[in-house]
Amino acid sequence: MKFPRRDDPKGILDGNPDPTAGPGFGGLLRSFFSKMPWAEHATDEECLVVPTPPGRAIHLYNANGRTRIIGEDREDIEIRIRKSVRADCPDLAAKLLDSIRLQSSSSADTLEIEVQIPRKCSRHAVAHIELRVPVDTRVSLGSTNGKICVEGLERSVRARSSNGSVSIREITGDVEVMTANAKVTCRCTRGHLRARSSNGKIEIEGHEGSIEASTSNGIIRASVDELGEVGVSLVTSNGRIVLDLPEKPDVDVDIRVENGHIRNDLELTDVVTDPNGRVRGRIGRGGIPIRLRTSNGTVSLR
Repeated sequence: MKFPRRDDPKGILDGNPDPTAGPGFGGLLRSFFSKMPWAEHATDEECLVVPTPPGRAIHLYNANGRTRIIGEDREDIEIRIRKSVRADCPDLAAKLLDSIRLQSSSSADTLEIEVQIPRKCSRHAVAHIELRVPVDTRVSLGSTNGKICVEGLERSVRARSSNGSVSIREITGDVEVMTANAKVTCRCTRGHLRARSSNGKIEIEGHEGSIEASTSNGIIRASVDELGEVGVSLVTSNGRIVLDLPEKPDVDVDIRVENGHIRNDLELTDVVTDPNGRVRGRIGRGGIPIRLRTSNGTVSLR
């Protein structure tokens, strides 16, 4: 006969269940989720190929979900969309899924695409869309809640997202990016670049051309391989600024820091300093303007 341990009178440590114990944490979770509304999931995927409009331009709006556009060596446009909804029963989930539609219209210049999610299921539905387009396509994108990614194009790009990060890669053409509460990333771009975020970091790497970047609360990091005539303007209210210039630049530098430090690794001549934290000077022969501003943070020029 096996007697229970004094520190375990009910024999739980020996593998005997406690008859007075409840269902346990795992059981409570299973019970909780089984009674939750919107517990049923339904997904669907679609793929279609459409001709490219003569104007080689696309305007796309996707309210809830990821949006991705990839430039390829092709003449048509491939559209892939993955829809997902949640509901309190399978029949309703299927109906809601069917109500999410991809609407498109084409003119001589532009292909208009919009993912329509009915208001009744907007809180419980997402639509992820991916387009593969010719590399010389001009693109304009909009999103309310979702990430945006554009890569491999040789035309201008315009992207706006209210709550989602924006990633731009390998673009030759002017770029305009705006997001309210997320990060902006631009890599291997060439042209005039405008980037803005209300509450997010901005990272620019390997850019050729001019830059205008600003954010209210975030770090700005930019590396420039080749300067454009318009120059570089980086502004943030609360954050650090780091700018890497190409070798032996000819620039006019104008830096202001209200609460922070200025770190300069380059040879600055004709230096003029103001008591309010402003420093101006010339690198090389001067000419191309470099304007850096932060209220609270450090500015590093390298």
